[in-house]
Amino acid sequence: MAKYDEKFKKSVVQDYLAGGGGYRGLSAKYGVTHGQIRHWVAAYRQNGDGGLIKKFSHYSAEFKLQVLERMWREELSFNQTMHLFDLRGGGGVVSSWQRNYHEGGITALAPKPRGRPQKMKSATPPKPLSDKPTEAKTLQELQRENEYLRAEVAYLKKLDALVRAKQQAAQTKLKP
Repeated sequence: MAKYDEKFKKSVVQDYLAGGGGYRGLSAKYGVTHGQIRHWVAAYRQNGDGGLIKKFSHYSAEFKLQVLERMWREELSFNQTMHLFDLRGGGGVVSSWQRNYHEGGITALAPKPRGRPQKMKSATPPKPLSDKPTEAKTLQELQRENEYLRAEVAYLKKLDALVRAKQQAAQTKLKP
């Protein structure tokens, strides 16, 4: 739900246009920032009642580029451009389009998909470690694999013992 409905916005704008006070006076009267009132008045002057209605839109990259090119050609400010094209989303919309365009070209202006990306599904199941399934291995192959693994474990234990002995020797040399 919007913070301010269209009736409230229109009454504030009508009060301003009728000479009910400046932006700051109306800001104190209605409890709205003077910048917000200025924005509503400009939107109303440019687009009438439609400028005060909440609008949800997604814009194509080509449209965003046309907006930027017109802004540059006519040397418009971000707010003027926003009101001219009846864009919503605050004053930062056009400036973010310009920043994105300068950083990544027209491809950076393309609309991004919303939400969390889907998890990737594996196309093929993972291969087993050996060529043959474990059930098909012969007794002899299993015995060879077992011997190899035992030798590997023994080697790692011996290496660990050598490293520890070296560390202890270094510590005893350091102590006077």
